[in-house]
Amino acid sequence: MNHTPVLLNEVITALAPAAGQHMIDATFGAGGYTRAITARGADVLAIDQDPNVIANAIVPPGAKLAHGRFSELAQIARGETPAFAGAGFAPVDGVVFDIGVSSMQIDEAQRGFSFMKDGPLDMRMRSEGTSAADVVNMYSETDIADIIFNLGEEPASRRIARAICKARETETITSTLQLAEIIARVIHGKPGQNPATRTFQALRIYVNEELDQLRAGLSAAVSVLKPGGRLVVVTFHSLEDRIVKEFFAEQSGKSHSISRYLPTIESGKAEPSLSIEHRKVITPTLAECSANPRARSAKLRAAIRTPFFDHESNTYMEIAA
Repeated sequence: MNHTPVLLNEVITALAPAAGQHMIDATFGAGGYTRAITARGADVLAIDQDPNVIANAIVPPGAKLAHGRFSELAQIARGETPAFAGAGFAPVDGVVFDIGVSSMQIDEAQRGFSFMKDGPLDMRMRSEGTSAADVVNMYSETDIADIIFNLGEEPASRRIARAICKARETETITSTLQLAEIIARVIHGKPGQNPATRTFQALRIYVNEELDQLRAGLSAAVSVLKPGGRLVVVTFHSLEDRIVKEFFAEQSGKSHSISRYLPTIESGKAEPSLSIEHRKVITPTLAECSANPRARSAKLRAAIRTPFFDHESNTYMEIAA
C-alpha cells in the first residue's frame, strides 16, 4: 500500500507509547501509526470506517482492528458493539486521529475521491448512504452552492453550482472527470491548484459527515482516556484544524463557549478535561514536505487528559506518573 504516515515521529513523540499501555488508532488506514505504536510495546485498538481497509488490512501483532466511525469510538473501546461485545479496551493511555482521505483512497479511481483520475463520482468512505453523484444530480442549486461554500471555502460556489445544474439538464453527472471539467469551464484555480480542489473537498466532507464525526470522535476520545492519557490529532485543512483547536480550548477551560460535546458536572458548567500539550501547532519539516507532498498542509495538536471527578469515591482521579 502506497501510503506514508504524516508527522509519524511527531505523533509518536506526542503519544509516548510504552510497554503495557493501551492506545487507540482511530484511523487505521495502512496501519502506519499502529505499527509504530505496537513496535514500542503498547497494545492498539485500531478503527477504520472504510470496509475496503478492513478487508485488506495487515494488522500487526499487538493490535486489533474494528470497523466503525469516530462517533462509535467509545462504544467500540468499551466492548459495547456486536463485533467487540464484552471485549472492553477502555480506559486507554492515548488516542490518535489522522483526519481526511488517505493516499490509498485517492489512488483508487473507483472510489471517486480524485479529480485527477476518471472514476465513478462516489466519495463514500463507508460505501453506503448519499454519494457525491446524488448530491450534484439531485440537490437544488442553492443547496449545492452552500455545501461548496461552507465545506470547501470556495468563493465561486454560486457559479459552480449554477454550472452543475445547467450541465445535468442534458446528461447525468456520473464521473469525477466529468464534474472536474464542468468546474474548469467556469473558474480558474490558484496557481498550482486544480480548480476542482475545493468542490471535491466539500462533497467528500459532506457525504461522509466528516466534521460532525470529528466533533463526536474528539468527545468520545476524551471519555475513554485515563487521567494523563494523550490525545493527538493530525488535520489537513482549516475546517478540521479549527474544530480541533476550538475543542481543545473549550475542554481546557481556555474558551468561554460551552459545547454540547463537553462533559458537564452537576452545576451545568463545563468541567475542564484537557491540558493542551503544545501551545503552538506542530507542522512538518521542510524535509518531510519534500519527501511527501501530502504532508504540506498537516497540523498536529496534542493534549493530556486531566484528573476527573469520580462521583463514586467523591474524589478526583490523579494523573498517573
